Amino acid sequence: MAAWCSGESTKPVFVGIYGAVLGGFAVSALFFLLSSFSSLSVPPLPLPLPLPTTPAAAANLSRPAPARPETMYSRPIWKPPPRGSRMPSPRAFRLTRDMVAARARGGVIVVTFGNYAFLDFILTWVRHLTGLGVDNLLVGAMDTKLLRELYLRGVPVFDMGSRMATEDAGWGSPTFHKMGREKVLLINALLPFGYELLMCDTDMVWLKNPLPYLARYPDADLLTSSDQVIPTVTDDSLENWREVTGAFNIGIFHWRPTEPSKRLAKDWKDLVLSDDKLWDQNAFNDLVHKVFGQPVEGQGDLVYSYDGKLKLGVLPASIFCSGHTYFVQGMYKQLHLEPYGVHTTFQYAGTEGKRHRLREAMLFFDQPSYYDSPGGFLSFKPNIPKSLLLDGAHTVESHFALVNYQLKQIRTALAIASLLKRTLVMPPLWCRLDRMWFGHPGVMEGTMTRQPFLCPMDHVFEVHVMLKDLPKEEFGPHIDFREYSFLENPSLPREVKESLLEVQLCDDHSSRCSAVNRTDEHKPLLIPRNSTEEKLLNIFSSYKSVKIIQFPSMVDAFGGFADAVVETKFRNRVKRYVGLWCCAEFREIGHIYYDMYWDEKPGWKPHPPETREQDHPPWS
Repeated sequence: MAAWCSGESTKPVFVGIYGAVLGGFAVSALFFLLSSFSSLSVPPLPLPLPLPTTPAAAANLSRPAPARPETMYSRPIWKPPPRGSRMPSPRAFRLTRDMVAARARGGVIVVTFGNYAFLDFILTWVRHLTGLGVDNLLVGAMDTKLLRELYLRGVPVFDMGSRMATEDAGWGSPTFHKMGREKVLLINALLPFGYELLMCDTDMVWLKNPLPYLARYPDADLLTSSDQVIPTVTDDSLENWREVTGAFNIGIFHWRPTEPSKRLAKDWKDLVLSDDKLWDQNAFNDLVHKVFGQPVEGQGDLVYSYDGKLKLGVLPASIFCSGHTYFVQGMYKQLHLEPYGVHTTFQYAGTEGKRHRLREAMLFFDQPSYYDSPGGFLSFKPNIPKSLLLDGAHTVESHFALVNYQLKQIRTALAIASLLKRTLVMPPLWCRLDRMWFGHPGVMEGTMTRQPFLCPMDHVFEVHVMLKDLPKEEFGPHIDFREYSFLENPSLPREVKESLLEVQLCDDHSSRCSAVNRTDEHKPLLIPRNSTEEKLLNIFSSYKSVKIIQFPSMVDAFGGFADAVVETKFRNRVKRYVGLWCCAEFREIGHIYYDMYWDEKPGWKPHPPETREQDHPPWS
């Protein structure tokens, strides 16, 4: 880890912790020196420059230019460096008090960090904040590739000296734990500068300026988010800490530079550095609960914790949302509150699942190419009988009956999308039961989860597997897909949205079922039910320029592939697309695997595996 330095000194702060600092900076220096001999060419932004969406944002972004010369830390966010300028030296990107002072507003700095694998998350994070009028932010770069990209895009960035690889760090991996330790070191580096610190993970977004809310609790040394899924309050006040059972989550927390918080940060650093397998969040929770339970006099929503002197408050999970309270419960909606932010926790498909959840909620900013697939799109409106969706008790059996009915239609849609070389827009997915990592009675007692509910795609599908480049020789061609809200996204170009062909299914022998004689472009295209591969290719060959083909349902829409080899490869692919439900109570093995071809197995029942030998996906 590279040293952090103050404005008064460039000496390393953590020399005793990392002996390889000089080697790391030598590599960094070489990179920048090579860059500096050539003029910078600013690449086009992958995201359009954000426009102010609130009066506060307009005021912030139209602030008069400072009297002193503009620097990379005083210039407006999203303003790239002048064309032809050279890359600043590595020293210019080292974290200093002066750097923080240039970006802080009202004594507060908002910080996130990551490596190049999270570039699109970071740009989304920054864009949400600047759209809210919040520009007192900094981003820590854990590799030089990310640092350069952010600098060229006008995002205030500093070098963490981490020398991390640019690839994604999977949850629980050694790299994941290294990132956690880097966060703890970063907090220890920032607090002595004397500014309040709102530290955020990159896999969250802000929906409302949180700074006025945090200012409501000036006596709190620390305000932290949590994994609480049961509401303890129904308004926008802090959680009732006496009733909080979920772990404190360090993806969103606000530190004041007080002596108790500095002591906590130091002890936390010492603890995580003593054991490279220790999860930083567990260490934080253990320290905070060393002393816990005495309310702060006159401020009952704060509690003395850690050393008995640190005053802690728990941010309400209804508006500082987790992946469960936002995407599953919709707690803020039911309580008629405005959410401040959402952290993509409680999901089951890694980084790809986090990205997809934000896309489903239309909170992720993608490049323009994402909204205009070369082959066009295929969508359908799922036809779900009321009896499957609403009737009867919410049981494992009724949940699987509902999901399986949808799986069969999605399987057909994937086949047609593959055949026509189009990108499938996934339908909304309905569930009767929640998914967790442990046994539960369907939904967790005390939560506000409604049944049935619109469940995130990663509850059923292995989103990360669907995005993999599986070998064509075994799995056939890749099938691209989009989130269910894709066609409603404001970023979808008008020319794509208006290039729409509606399809209706009809009986082959019906007199009105004449797909080849469509004379009115404003009427739906009629195609026979259970059409063959040849017929579908023939019908839609005339509509390759149409951007969106929309089916009313996928029930009996396709009669099957003509080539057995093609079908085998398709089956190999889509069998791996589905995951499992978890978990039945009071069982050693409580999960149940979804099966894309459940309907081909007479007597199929949703039962957990009886033995370890039986505990495997149906395709293995």
